Amino acid sequence: MHTRTAQDDALYALAAPVAEALDMEIVRIRVKSGKRQTVQIMADKSDGTMDVEDCAKLSRALSDILEEEDPIRGEYTLEVSSPGIDRPLTAPAHFERWAGFKAKLELDRLVEGRKKFTGQLAGFEDNSVLIDLPNEDETALIPFDWISDAKLVLTDELMKADLAAREDPAASDNSSGDTP
Repeated sequence: MHTRTAQDDALYALAAPVAEALDMEIVRIRVKSGKRQTVQIMADKSDGTMDVEDCAKLSRALSDILEEEDPIRGEYTLEVSSPGIDRPLTAPAHFERWAGFKAKLELDRLVEGRKKFTGQLAGFEDNSVLIDLPNEDETALIPFDWISDAKLVLTDELMKADLAAREDPAASDNSSGDTP
């Protein structure tokens, strides 16, 4: 889910090792078309404290490798950003880390007559996302491979947790399920 196209995949293959060397993770890559293409790269640090300086550092490092490898035809603009509070969820670890928070999932197929689900994340197990859906008694298991898009929903709880993590970066370890 980090990517959607073959071009995004090629960029991810180049960007991921660069980000890892800087103790960062590529969250998502998208190439937007237009008069001048835009390469959008969302990244996060392992402690969740990605700031403007970190974005600039990653942007400079990626610019060097993109210039050398030239994976994009024509001119483009590189945009590097943090994933934000209502971040995309693109890897199994994200569903574990953000358990206890509300999320929207969109599937690539119909399940019980629908593709979109919103509920409380309950973790990740056996290659499935666990989510507590409204008016359901049991936790739903949705195969990770069926998810085409997932993101956190901006709620008061998420904003409080984000603020607490900014004030105390050590609190960004969500092993207790209380904060991100």
